[in-house]
Amino acid sequence: MTLPLMQKATAVWLVDNTTLTFAQIADFCGLHELEVNGIADGEVAQGIKGFDPIANRQLTAEEIRRCEADPKARLRLMKNPAAEGETKRKGPRYTPLSKRQERPAAIAWLVKFHPELPDGAIAKLVGTTKPTIQSIRDRSHWNMANITPVDPVALGMCRQSELDAAVARAVAKSARPEAVMSDDERMKLVSTEQSLAMEPEPRLPASMSGLENFRIGGRRDERPSREDARADAERLFKLDPADDRE
Repeated sequence: MTLPLMQKATAVWLVDNTTLTFAQIADFCGLHELEVNGIADGEVAQGIKGFDPIANRQLTAEEIRRCEADPKARLRLMKNPAAEGETKRKGPRYTPLSKRQERPAAIAWLVKFHPELPDGAIAKLVGTTKPTIQSIRDRSHWNMANITPVDPVALGMCRQSELDAAVARAVAKSARPEAVMSDDERMKLVSTEQSLAMEPEPRLPASMSGLENFRIGGRRDERPSREDARADAERLFKLDPADDRE
C-alpha cells in the first residue's frame, strides 16, 4: 500500500480541516486509529504543522467530500511518483535530536508494560542499542533515578500499529508449544485450567503389578528375632562362641 508523504503531518491537516472519521484518516495515512485520536486530543504530534494533501497533489477536494459523505469509504491517493518506496525503511530507525533524550523513558515503558518484547524488537521500535536496553532492565542506567516511563507512541517514536505488531509477534513466538522452557519457567506452578487439561499419569504395566506394595526388609512380622540376628552377626564376622566365655 502506497502512503502519502509526511503521513503524520497529513493526518494533522485532515483532522483540523475535514470531518473525516479517525478510521478513514488512519487508513489513508498508515497510522493507528488511536494515534489519530491522540492527534485530535493534542497528545500526539505536538508541534507538527499540518501538510495540505490537496495543495501537494495527494488528494482532491472531490475525493475528500466523497469520503465525508460516506464514513465507510476510503480515501484514494493520487498517483505521486515521489511517494513510491516511502513504506520501505532500510537501516536503523532515525530518531530526531529533540527526541533522543526521551529514549530511556520510552524503553522503560516498553520494559515495564511489555516484558515479552525482546531487546531486538525494542531496539527497532525506539531506535536504540541493546546495551542501553539492558542497563534499563537491570536498573544500572546512569540516569535511572530520573527516568519516568512514557508511551513511545505518545512520544512519536513509533506507530501504534508497529507496537501492536511487535507485541503480537512476541506473544505468538512465546506461545509456541515447541519452545524450550527455562528452569525458572519449569518451577512455576501451572494454572488450574492447565492441570485439568493434562493427561493422567500412565499406570504401571500388568507385569510389574505388586511393586507398589514392595518394602525393603519385608513386613514387620517377618523380621528376624534377636537371637537369629546375633547368629547372623557371628557367622558374618566368624566369631567363636568360646571367646565370649573366656
